[in-house]
Amino acid sequence: MRVLAPIAVAITMLVLAVPAFAGDNGEGLVGETDDRIITFFSLGVIVFFTLFVILMSALQGRLEKRKDERKAVELRKRVGW
Repeated sequence: MRVLAPIAVAITMLVLAVPAFAGDNGEGLVGETDDRIITFFSLGVIVFFTLFVILMSALQGRLEKRKDERKAVELRKRVGW
């Protein structure tokens, strides 16, 4: 019951909010949607995910390098060199 109560409240709030968002003849926050808006939004999504993948891959590479260096230090301590 504790799990169902928050879910029911969230669903009720979303159902009650739909008419507010559907007002103004279906126009969104930026006004009437045309091809230019859709094109720029789609381009933004593509650029965001491309940059996200590149930056996260670079971060992962740097963290892997630090991990390998730390393992090498631990191995040298164990061996005695």
